Amino acid sequence: MSAPAAPHRAYGDGTTHWEDQMSAQPDPAPVTPYAPAPGAPAELLAQLRADPRADTWVTAFERQWVAALEESRCTFSLGGLYAVVQEWQGRLASAPAVDAFVASGYDDSEFIDMAELRGRRR
Repeated sequence: MSAPAAPHRAYGDGTTHWEDQMSAQPDPAPVTPYAPAPGAPAELLAQLRADPRADTWVTAFERQWVAALEESRCTFSLGGLYAVVQEWQGRLASAPAVDAFVASGYDDSEFIDMAELRGRRR
């Protein structure tokens, strides 16, 4: 008499209920939030001061930074500070492309104002 090739399974797909729940695979690691270098805000401020838009951008950055700093004191979270740094790094990185677009003379008069678009959604 020969032995069965595989043990009987409770379900037809070849695995039992308990085998479905267990896995040898590790749980996925949580996504690490963006964390700028400790000196990133100071470097960013220096870059903003060197930019031709410094008269408006520096005050706007400082205003956002102070608000995020106060929020982080209340919530014990650095997420707001990181978001301000990331947002302004993006603005600085995209500024040359925006300048080139404006200098190209491309007619953007047919586009919809974002404030108007947001107003339509409400």
